[in-house]
Amino acid sequence: MITFDIKDLYVNIPIQKTLRTAKTLPLESNNEHTTKQMITLLEVTLQQNYFSFCNNIYQPEKGVSTGSPISNTVAEIFLQGLENTRLEQILDAQNITFCARCVDDILLIYNTKHTAPEIMHSHINTVHHNLQFTPTFEHNNNKSFLDLLTIRHPTQIEIYIFRKPTTTDTTINYTSNHPTEHKMAAYRYLIYRILSLPLN
Repeated sequence: MITFDIKDLYVNIPIQKTLRTAKTLPLESNNEHTTKQMITLLEVTLQQNYFSFCNNIYQPEKGVSTGSPISNTVAEIFLQGLENTRLEQILDAQNITFCARCVDDILLIYNTKHTAPEIMHSHINTVHHNLQFTPTFEHNNNKSFLDLLTIRHPTQIEIYIFRKPTTTDTTINYTSNHPTEHKMAAYRYLIYRILSLPLN
């Protein structure tokens, strides 16, 4: 098992390539008129990508703001386009037996008879010149991915909850001035996780 983290994803998203990818994705579920409206809205939004620094205003050629409400959607469009064009070929070669991605975190389970982690690392860094992938290798048959700890045995895989040493288990205080939905989100997530995952 190996995980990859995409370094500085949001500021390295190529806008024009993302727009080209976005033009093909909505056509699968929408008619041409709706797709054209969606792409026009996306183009207008991304053209307003400005920031100020030292009393100067800049418009970067690539990337979206990390705090922008549209950043996650734009990143997902770009990465799904890469997966459809580049990752499917790797999976078809059966070098990788499992692949999962959550935004910029990727988990790969690979066949050691066909490939090695160093080969995968060098190959994945050629996927796009804007992206740089940082690997984290399996240690003692253990690998954490997001909030899960995966332990590999010869005949099975065990899944546990992974907690960082800095975890405080603190949630929003119920008497604080936040919407109730925000206060309950952490609990809904924890309940959903324990009911839906095959935890050991």
